[in-house]
Amino acid sequence: MEIPQCVAAVARPLHDFGDEFMSDGATAGIGLRAGFSPGRGFYCRGRFGVLGEVPVAVVQAVQGFLGPRLVTTGWLEGRPVMPAEDAAACYARAVRAWGRAHVPADADVEHFNHLARRLIDAADADALPLFAAWRAQPCPDDDPAGAAMQRVHVLREHRGACHLVAVRASGLSARTAMVANLGAERAAHYGWQDPRPADPAQIARREHAERLTDELQLPLYAELTGRERADFARLVAAMTSA
Repeated sequence: MEIPQCVAAVARPLHDFGDEFMSDGATAGIGLRAGFSPGRGFYCRGRFGVLGEVPVAVVQAVQGFLGPRLVTTGWLEGRPVMPAEDAAACYARAVRAWGRAHVPADADVEHFNHLARRLIDAADADALPLFAAWRAQPCPDDDPAGAAMQRVHVLREHRGACHLVAVRASGLSARTAMVANLGAERAAHYGWQDPRPADPAQIARREHAERLTDELQLPLYAELTGRERADFARLVAAMTSA
């Protein structure tokens, strides 16, 4: 399999499988049992806690696509519950627990973990701080399905960070890119206040950003041979199709 084909084959499944974890009530339940209130506290402190105890403006700059008020509320409401490092570890445990529950039992997670670890370890993390921070998070190998899900999450963070770079390089703000991609109503759901509908030029720029995101990911998958890329795409499909 050629590199662009592999990028195209795995981008959506990795993104959507990670989205299912984030939106699952079981994930929210882990946060509630850990002491977080209903809302975005566990999500914000957990997902972005890998950055450390940083000001909320830093979290906003690194993650990009959620509105400032949503991020501020979640980050600050979660702060009294536990330190950022502990929240990130709790979130990683939730990732792995979700993987154990949802990665199909017949999926070849050992082969997936082997290939995904190679991709993650060899990736160039320049200008991708959230990816780099999640890559540094411990990933226990005695939990194959959980480790596979954590590596899905890390690879999802790689594409998300590449996309933020691509959006800015395409002349868009993250806010405008979200509106161009999702529409004003759904962008408001992600915390953007009173978003205006995108115009055709902005929509074209966002489409360019998507293509640029693919280009930024090409070096990642160059780590694998053509046969390994085909195996990886097959493994991602098998893991996420359920």
